[in-house]
Amino acid sequence: MNEDTYDRGRRIRAQVLGADYVGSNAGDDFTKPLQDLVTEYCWGAVWGRDGLSPKIRSMLNLAMISALNRPHELRTHVKAALNNGVTRDEIREVLLQVAVYAGVPAGVDSFRIAREAFAEMDSDR
Repeated sequence: MNEDTYDRGRRIRAQVLGADYVGSNAGDDFTKPLQDLVTEYCWGAVWGRDGLSPKIRSMLNLAMISALNRPHELRTHVKAALNNGVTRDEIREVLLQVAVYAGVPAGVDSFRIAREAFAEMDSDR
């Protein structure tokens, strides 16, 4: 493991997802190796690059995760996208794009999950 990349990943992951989320998903004896891999490679090596802004990375994640039908991850990344400055209107536009290119069922499910995530965030205020 590259400690610098891992540390950058932890910092970015906490900024995007929130320190509470990262702390509660640190992993146990079984899942910690996966969490470490995700932190180092996903968050440190890729999200830590300068080529795209966090906002654009969030928008790409929304589209890809929606197309892959990963509702749990989508809920997490809708909230993260809002933290990264993606507006609800922009999220709607991304999900409309998903509906056209990945299929209407993927779009319908993604809209439902996004609405639920919005409601959760609104109730936390």
